[in-house]
Amino acid sequence: MRVVLSAFVFQCAESKYVKYNTTSTIVPGKLNVHLVAHSHDDVGWLKTIDQYYVGSNNTIKRGCVQDVLDSIVPALLADKNRKFIFIEQAINTFLKKVSSSFFMIAFFQRWWRDQSEEVQSIVKQLVSSGQLELINGGMCMHDEATAHYIDMIDQTTLGHRFIKEEFNVTPRIGWQIDPFGHSAVQAYLLGAEVGFDSLFFARIDYQDRAKRENEKSLEVIWRGSKSLGSSAQIFAGAFPDNYETTRNFYFEVNDDSTDSLIIQDDINLFDYNVPQRINEFVAAAVSQANVTRTNHIMWTMGKDFNYQYAQTWFRQMDKFLHYVNQDGRVNALYSTPSIYTDAKYATKESWPIKTDDFFPYADRVNAYWTGYFTSRPALKGYVRMMSAYYLAARQLEFFKGRNKSGPNTDYLADALAIVQHHDAVSGTEMQHVADDYAKRLSIGYKEAEDVVAASLACVANLTSKTGWRPQTKFQQANNNNSLFHTSCLLSSCNYLYWLELLKLWSDGLNNCCPLLNISYCPPSEVDLSNGKNLVIVVYNPLGWRREDVIRIPVINENVAVWDSSGKEVESQLLPLLNVSVTVRKYHVKAYLGKSPKTAPSYWLAFSATVPPLGFSTYIVSSSKWADATSVRQEYKSESRKNDTIKVGPGKLKLIYSGNQGKLAQYVNSKSLIKASVQQSYSYYPGNDGSMDPQASGAYIFRPNGTHSIKSDNKAPFTVFRGPLLDEVHQRINSWIYQITRVYKGKEHVEVEFMVGPIPIDDGIGKEIVTQITTTLKNNKMFYTDSSGRDFIERIRDYRKDWDLEVNEPIAGNYYPINLGIYIKDNSTELSVLVDRSVGGSSIRDGQLELMLHRRLVQDDSRGVIEQLNETVCISNTCTGLTVLGKYYLRIDPLGEGAKWRRSFGQEIYSPLLVAFTEQDGNDWTKLHVPTFHGMDPSYNLPENVAIITLQELEDGKALFRLAHLYEVGEDKDLSVMTSVELKKVFPNKKIKKITETSLSANQERTEMERKRLVWKVEGSSEEEEPRVVRGGPIDPAKLVVNLAPMEIRTFIIEFSY
Repeated sequence: MRVVLSAFVFQCAESKYVKYNTTSTIVPGKLNVHLVAHSHDDVGWLKTIDQYYVGSNNTIKRGCVQDVLDSIVPALLADKNRKFIFIEQAINTFLKKVSSSFFMIAFFQRWWRDQSEEVQSIVKQLVSSGQLELINGGMCMHDEATAHYIDMIDQTTLGHRFIKEEFNVTPRIGWQIDPFGHSAVQAYLLGAEVGFDSLFFARIDYQDRAKRENEKSLEVIWRGSKSLGSSAQIFAGAFPDNYETTRNFYFEVNDDSTDSLIIQDDINLFDYNVPQRINEFVAAAVSQANVTRTNHIMWTMGKDFNYQYAQTWFRQMDKFLHYVNQDGRVNALYSTPSIYTDAKYATKESWPIKTDDFFPYADRVNAYWTGYFTSRPALKGYVRMMSAYYLAARQLEFFKGRNKSGPNTDYLADALAIVQHHDAVSGTEMQHVADDYAKRLSIGYKEAEDVVAASLACVANLTSKTGWRPQTKFQQANNNNSLFHTSCLLSSCNYLYWLELLKLWSDGLNNCCPLLNISYCPPSEVDLSNGKNLVIVVYNPLGWRREDVIRIPVINENVAVWDSSGKEVESQLLPLLNVSVTVRKYHVKAYLGKSPKTAPSYWLAFSATVPPLGFSTYIVSSSKWADATSVRQEYKSESRKNDTIKVGPGKLKLIYSGNQGKLAQYVNSKSLIKASVQQSYSYYPGNDGSMDPQASGAYIFRPNGTHSIKSDNKAPFTVFRGPLLDEVHQRINSWIYQITRVYKGKEHVEVEFMVGPIPIDDGIGKEIVTQITTTLKNNKMFYTDSSGRDFIERIRDYRKDWDLEVNEPIAGNYYPINLGIYIKDNSTELSVLVDRSVGGSSIRDGQLELMLHRRLVQDDSRGVIEQLNETVCISNTCTGLTVLGKYYLRIDPLGEGAKWRRSFGQEIYSPLLVAFTEQDGNDWTKLHVPTFHGMDPSYNLPENVAIITLQELEDGKALFRLAHLYEVGEDKDLSVMTSVELKKVFPNKKIKKITETSLSANQERTEMERKRLVWKVEGSSEEEEPRVVRGGPIDPAKLVVNLAPMEIRTFIIEFSY
């Protein structure tokens, strides 16, 4: 298309009233400039979500979403041609509790509920007419690097169902304009599978953008899933610049950050500039058209918290439409992304294909946004723990029946939805905002805690025929029911470590002991010598039978564990070491405001077997004959010499060198793997930006060298051995402690780390990493997950879409990890799985690296204006944040690692949920209800399928999601079509009606597919596209669901009662 850039001349003899013509629509044959009015409203970043909504705390940042919405409605009513889009629906939870209910407040939803029926009617008309378009539609604009796909689905579903209920609208457009890189899961799962016709975003690598502008490939057909292929592709567009208004066309009142000339069209006043401004408009439009295919371009008119006085924007846009179209060189129109998408589709253009993702993201040289993959690791761990708890709590709520008037899981749902925001779980918010997210999670957790306790009591039928009733309900944290409510009111400096304390150990999500990982669990620390029994109910939220080891602190040495049949269960006592006692004492005081009076002496570990979607009961009591104390072996440097130390009670053995106390070999007698392996720690000094403006900070990872962390050979190397597991305790240095566990019945290694406080008294920020080093020859290739779902091949110092200019060889090779990372050669695979979002890479062949913790002393100049320096305080004394976490590693023969990554990865995400109560007397075998089966007792889900949602909705129907866990070709046995028998999943309910829906459950699947746009792809035709096989319709008589690899199917189920 050719546009003549001749000067615009507008003659006006005298000043008079001008009625601006805004009626323009698409003009064939002309360059059409789609003006999309929008306001990017973060649900927390520099201010909390509440502060942004009401417009308080403006010394930090101006912004009032309430004013934006109040201003938009009359501005749209003033001219029916004007249009506006709104994105975030976010509900969030207010701290004040009234009549056992929480007030619910929001951006759009809170504003909506505050409006009169008259205003609501007007807004519905604006939505219906297309003047106000609700796009994206989730509770927030979620992050794509550090959010798990299940959380992304949940938060999107909440928003989409609200919009459907209130407006009978299904959003068509994905609008992820601010996340710092973009995942393949966003494209195919949170894009195509929710029914979006297109997806727009802004942040892609500056080198990638330059190449795409040159090739006119900013807009593509994105196929994010190799398993689902063209059946889940989406039209996707990256903006030529950022998501902000095109330069020199910014009109927010009282904002001096960008000074744009308004159109001054009164010829009797000074500064008349219509010709100048129209020429500038046309020039900018032509410039963008030169990097865009077809005769349609989009201008995003607005940026952060704009349109607080909407008329200032629309007045100028009215004038531009009037005078630009009068000029005639280009055509300008009020538009929305939906109109733009339809215009692009109507051109019948063929588009280039994009696969994989848009990570990592750099906005300029030496500025890779890969630090936030790990930033605020405690918050990331807390979010993951709450996500798992929410999944299990909804299941138990379903089995009991939803309580409309009492406690439910809605508040935790809202809090979890908000914290998926791209400046929340990402760790890129200010400290007081991070505190606020944690408060909301804790309030939601407390409400869900009551749901879990009531559900377990109901399902277990604790009032038995004998008339025994537990002295208390299943305990939730401790006997102080206000613990979580008061904890959220602690000072902000205390909250940080509190978040990490809430991260539970891998023995299960223990809904009663949020400080279990620092060995503080009052319900289990009861004196059993007086005849009391401790009753432990273990719930399994997965769809297959499960065996795992439960670990709890106890004060008695002579204790034993029995199952519900009266059979003694194999158990083991591990001593509580001084390092754990010190951490417990300090941080319990920081959390509760007082130190514990006593400390348990042991960890009690026992083996539990739990049915799918069910629970088992175990009894811990005093026993004179109990003797399960671990054997302690302490190796000191002078006694190690050249001996080797073998660790592991089962098929898997770890071999440590005696002289150095370092891991040397991994030996699995079952899989016949014998591999050299080493594990080490190092840190990257954070670049302080003294040589150039770019420092390492909350967003940016920019290392300034590498420093190995050497362990002190004089420190004892301690091994505890027992029938269930062996533990290796190592003090790496004064601020890193590590426990390595090998279980009898497992073929993987569990590594628990305690990192912090990271010292910064030398004025240098530090980013702590661990490396696992082998002799594998992976030839620069490694694999990381996409939002916990598909695995994507990475190649060090390489990008498939462009010739990479390497300027940051470490940071530029980091990727987000939510599930795991692995490498392989022609015979072997090394896999590492994680318990939260972290950054990681393979910087050297044969090696995997994870970043565990960051503490920095400089801001990275991306808007936060605050160092990433987290602390935990007692009174006025503060120390750096200590992080506790875990990762897991395993070495398999080539082609065998996927089974462990997928099955155990699901167990990490959904740990066993444990609840306690006490029982007096010894006749416990007759008094408790032992086992619950949520599914048919004879049935397990196929091992390649997971239930990711089971939830009773407000209308009594059930929301039910099944996910195939494997990709095409990932495993020779499990990457196949599989089936689930719903009659056995719901044996005690009769399914009256089942309806398959979109992923976000806001429309029937058949209707979504009927409306789907079929885009043309460069170099291929429909006949050439490989056919993707998916699970077919459900026979209402057989009620069997088929799932293809990587397929997620969502259903609304109505039962007969």
